[in-house]
Amino acid sequence: MQSNSPSLEKFAARKLAGLEKRQLRRRLKESNNSVGMQVERDGQTYVNFCSNDYLGLANDPRVIKAAQDATARYGAGSGASRLVTGGHHLLFELERRLARLKGTEDCIVFGSGYLANLAIAPALLGVGDLVLVDELAHACIHAGAELSRAQIRKFRHNDLDHLRELLDTERSAYRHAMIMTDGVFSMDGDFAPLPEMLALADRYDAWTLVDDAHAVGVVGDGKGSSAYFEPQATPPLQMGTLSKALGSYGGYLCASHTVCELLRTRARPLVFTTALPPASIGAALAALDIVESDAKRRERPLELAKRFCAAVGLPVPVSPIVPVLLGSEARALDASARLQDQGFLVTAIRPPTVPRGTARLRITFSATHTEADIDQLAQGVRLILQETSETA
Repeated sequence: MQSNSPSLEKFAARKLAGLEKRQLRRRLKESNNSVGMQVERDGQTYVNFCSNDYLGLANDPRVIKAAQDATARYGAGSGASRLVTGGHHLLFELERRLARLKGTEDCIVFGSGYLANLAIAPALLGVGDLVLVDELAHACIHAGAELSRAQIRKFRHNDLDHLRELLDTERSAYRHAMIMTDGVFSMDGDFAPLPEMLALADRYDAWTLVDDAHAVGVVGDGKGSSAYFEPQATPPLQMGTLSKALGSYGGYLCASHTVCELLRTRARPLVFTTALPPASIGAALAALDIVESDAKRRERPLELAKRFCAAVGLPVPVSPIVPVLLGSEARALDASARLQDQGFLVTAIRPPTVPRGTARLRITFSATHTEADIDQLAQGVRLILQETSETA
């Protein structure tokens, strides 16, 4: 029999009521992926425009078969932490492949991208160190910074002058410093100014961590945000995930061999977490084969994003992520519901995921969307924006 604490129940109910009142409560809904970017929910089929499966590889037969083959050979689970069991050869092969893709000496694979960011800063920084983090960086970057116990300073989004000011006034007071940023920002789709940021890092002896979760596979010939620039802007710490364009699950850090060796010993989310299951690793390896060999597939998500923005009258995008800012939580929820009535799944993004007053539709584009999907969605979004403008 479950034992319920009355005070706990009251606390949870009060919190939920407050979130409901502010239109910030989240609810999980059962959804099942089907063909392409279609998803089934409550007996209806929708075109999914909020998935991070940018290349449509999560349901690719080649990726699925690789996952099945890995499971048949190595089992459903890995059994323990890698420092206990060592791990099978596919895991080491995946690390070699990711290092090659990112142009680094070494790589460590973690259980997820969130775990990777919880691991990196605490393993490299501590009391007496400084972290400078973009205010719009992903939540797990901020969480990792907090766990490091270093002094944290947020700089305004992509504001190099503000970053320079913080480095100039504070860097000398700390032993080590780290700059932390997304490569492509998950909610806005814009790039961090990596060449200028890395120049500042060199000038002030700061280490730079770039979260490339939304860049690998779709920009820089699939290599990510560092390869987007000419010449390439390569940070010493390149973190990313296997769960977006690669269609699998897991996270990684690509860095020098020395840094990776240190994290293999000191990164708690690696030391104390069971290793990835073989299926995820086999799927990621197959996805990397496709990313490296299929340029048209890599380029298609951005091409479709540009088609959508041209039809709606939005600025030309630089990534497959397009935000449609609506301001209030109510407007975002209403727009999401209206698009769902038209057959499109586009989730409303609200605080604290984005800053207050910037609730939005976050529309993501996949290689498996059709031009007809794009044009029909654009028509619906254009009407929503026209009505929003008229009532503003």
